[in-house]
Amino acid sequence: MLLIGCLKSDNVPYVVVLGIAQDGGLPHAGCLNNCCEKLWSTGKKEKVSSLGIIDPKTGQSWLIDATPDFPKQLHILENVHKTKLAGIFLTHAHVGHYSGLLQLGREVIGAKDIPVYAMPKMKNFLLKNGPWNQLVSLGNIKLMNLKNSKEIKLSSQLYIEPFLVPHRDEFSETVGYRVVSNHKSLIYVPDIDKWNKWDQDIFQVVLHSDYALLDGTFYSSDEIPHRNMSEIPHPFIIETMDLLNDMNSKNRKKIYFIHFNHSNPAINHTSSISNIIRSKRFNVAKDGLKLTL
Repeated sequence: MLLIGCLKSDNVPYVVVLGIAQDGGLPHAGCLNNCCEKLWSTGKKEKVSSLGIIDPKTGQSWLIDATPDFPKQLHILENVHKTKLAGIFLTHAHVGHYSGLLQLGREVIGAKDIPVYAMPKMKNFLLKNGPWNQLVSLGNIKLMNLKNSKEIKLSSQLYIEPFLVPHRDEFSETVGYRVVSNHKSLIYVPDIDKWNKWDQDIFQVVLHSDYALLDGTFYSSDEIPHRNMSEIPHPFIIETMDLLNDMNSKNRKKIYFIHFNHSNPAINHTSSISNIIRSKRFNVAKDGLKLTL
């Protein structure tokens, strides 16, 4: 695994990237285009975007989002990073971000009181709709309250803070997260409509963070010509790079694009588009990337 910002102590907390794909993953259901065709036969795939937060000092870990790839992502946290899952933080109610909660039910793990942190509308959505409310009634999960810009202490050296972002909020709010240690901070915004719709200045947010994992769903507007892009708004990577291009190289290197649609050539770490992104001193997130806090 690639380790960025490495410190000497074995007790230093870190974040690990557990997936980089948009909700549908790669290969993508119904896709026989070049981006997916070979992967159907080889069995290779990219997991849906999720972050693991690791505190080696306590042996605990936390997930941001419960994706369709939850079984593999949980296995990595427990068996590769040797931690015990202490909670799950949800960003919003789109399929790739919460459907993995079903793995905690009696049909699979039969978990006991796993803390699941959710904003008010997200919590209400889970409580009022099956099969999610069964997870609560059976005690598989324990819903915990999140509040916009209200920090939560995870351990003596880790904190997490949700913040609202504008997105297609059909069923819930959408949040990004700020993960903070005693030394560094990281922001994670896998889904947002456009940066100019946000009440914060992404330029300033990046300047005041050590790492920024940002919505890279689409590279440009021509990736899926059969879909109305206004129905699935995201900041194109080319837009974000233009917006942040006046930053010096040191600050641009804080930025990692993530949450790639299967159509986005940046999902292939060796593609010409990925090379272009890196040539502009931005980064392309990769599964297994570790960022020390």
